Amino acid sequence: MGYEPRDRERWVAEDPVHKRADRDDFARDRGRLIHSAALRRLSAKTQVLQPGSDDFVRTRLTHSLEVAQIGREFGSALGCNGDVVEVACLAHDIGHPPFGHNGETALAAVAAGIGGFEGNAQTLRVLTRLEAKRFHADGRSAGLNLTRASLDAATKYPWTAADAPDGTVKFGAYDDDLPVFAWLREGAPHRRRCVEAEVMDWSDDVAYSVHDVEDAVASGMLDLRALRDPADVDAVLGVAGEAYAPDLGSDALGAGLERVLATGSVPTSFDGSRRDLAALKDMTSRLVGRFVQAVEEATVAVHGTAPLRRFEADLVVPATARAEVAVLKAVAAHFVMRADARAEVYVRQREIVRDLASWFAQDPEGRLDADLLPDLAAASDDAGRLRVVVDQVASLTDTRALELHRLLG
Repeated sequence: MGYEPRDRERWVAEDPVHKRADRDDFARDRGRLIHSAALRRLSAKTQVLQPGSDDFVRTRLTHSLEVAQIGREFGSALGCNGDVVEVACLAHDIGHPPFGHNGETALAAVAAGIGGFEGNAQTLRVLTRLEAKRFHADGRSAGLNLTRASLDAATKYPWTAADAPDGTVKFGAYDDDLPVFAWLREGAPHRRRCVEAEVMDWSDDVAYSVHDVEDAVASGMLDLRALRDPADVDAVLGVAGEAYAPDLGSDALGAGLERVLATGSVPTSFDGSRRDLAALKDMTSRLVGRFVQAVEEATVAVHGTAPLRRFEADLVVPATARAEVAVLKAVAAHFVMRADARAEVYVRQREIVRDLASWFAQDPEGRLDADLLPDLAAASDDAGRLRVVVDQVASLTDTRALELHRLLG
């Protein structure tokens, strides 16, 4: 099957003046995304710790770049189109609001009466509506006007909130964006992700499970000795079972941590020296390679070595690899995101998001960014106007959100 001509179709027909005959459609998608303002804004949005709080830790942008590097090599090894996978990886967090998942929680409360807020659904909205590149004939924005295949690959949760599978609150499209969602999913199996989206998702899991631990160690929030302390390990396994792999059980998760430690990749101490920084970086390289290789080998064992594209196959993730990644996610969650010292910071961040949403809503004509004013004018009711306010707040970087809030007094 491969990539059919329809996969290269765009939401809006290209202007022949701008279409380069010597450029592949998917490579052009990649260029559009790299040059977008929405991607640049991720440089000042939280990954785990707030940008500017440490010279070492990652931002949403550096995380996305690392996911793209992992995903492109991983996907290419499976025969996927490297540009399609890279676009999906670069775009996967582009809808995230300021302050990471904490800001997402605050905006979900603000938007509870209009269909909610979800970073993945906002990603589709940014790519197909909010980012400036192409327009429909009737004057509506078409966003970056990416190909069908690239948009589908960037859709981690290919369903609406009303159609979500049991057990998940995640979704990939708002009702307001159903036309483009239906277009990009035309002919796709119901709620099934294409293999490029699965490659993106696993690359994301691998990147943040390993890199968040690296950042926690380098920033002094994780003492590596804790990974060998029974009390701390029990707490980590509890978080892993609750938040990341409830189906695996504590024994499987504990065995996963033991296997990771047995690789010899994880240092036993860290003092900030250049030698210890090198050992920490070696840990990330070895673990990323371990997790990607495990899934590549399992997938090839099931599907063979023929190129895997679109809906020709599903990624095969062994339970052992999933357990190891889940435990590392839980390490960062326990020692950083759920640390007592962070609780007050999170409360303040949510207050800032709510305050800014209220401030914009009080005088949207006078306070919204100029690019959102046509959307406000086109809104037919209060729900539509509030969605534009949510779009505005979601677009803010941490830096701009803090500065705006400071000016409010």
